[in-house]
Amino acid sequence: MFERPTKPKPFTYDPPMDSLNILYEDNDLLVLSKPSGLLSVPGRAQDHQDSLQSRVEKEYPEALLIHRLDLETSGVFLMARSKEVQANLGKQFERRKVDKTYIARVWGQIEGESGEVDLPLRCDWDNRPMQMVCYEHGRASKTLWEVIGRDEISTRVKLTPLTGRSHQLRVHMLELGTSHPILGDDFYAHEAALKAASRLQLHAEQLTIHHPQNGERITFTAPCPF
Repeated sequence: MFERPTKPKPFTYDPPMDSLNILYEDNDLLVLSKPSGLLSVPGRAQDHQDSLQSRVEKEYPEALLIHRLDLETSGVFLMARSKEVQANLGKQFERRKVDKTYIARVWGQIEGESGEVDLPLRCDWDNRPMQMVCYEHGRASKTLWEVIGRDEISTRVKLTPLTGRSHQLRVHMLELGTSHPILGDDFYAHEAALKAASRLQLHAEQLTIHHPQNGERITFTAPCPF
């Protein structure tokens, strides 16, 4: 039986120096592929100022934030090019009109081929920014999962979050079945799962929105790097 971590591990911020990977742009939208290890937005500490947002603003000063991805999560990252578009997309996220698909590799063999995790989450205040399941004070959180591959130590899954809670996919996989933490997760993975990958094995593969100008559904894809 593996011991779960109870406190976040300290880290040194050493962001990758890749140039911007632009997946799509028009007069309203800017869509990028965020690399693992780069903050979405600047942190409070002086040595955490480098981020995808700050890099984008050097080339696209009008670009505005819509959502975030965790430091170690890679994948599709959407920005607006005007306040009007930012408000439109913000409402789509708030009203759950945005479809998101992630790819993850998790520890062990998940029993079954698909299912749903429905567990309320809240912040673990003593160990921030870690999250925890809490039936009394947690916010409703749902994730659909589907097995898309297996190997000797892990299961590859497609994850579709129906809500957007902090660390939702990490904690839901941790709590699934006999516990299946995402490989390389320095917050929730036990030692063996942490060492099984050089980075968090979680990638935002697809994002689908209604285009703010004509309302048509449009999907952006960033191929999974692992």
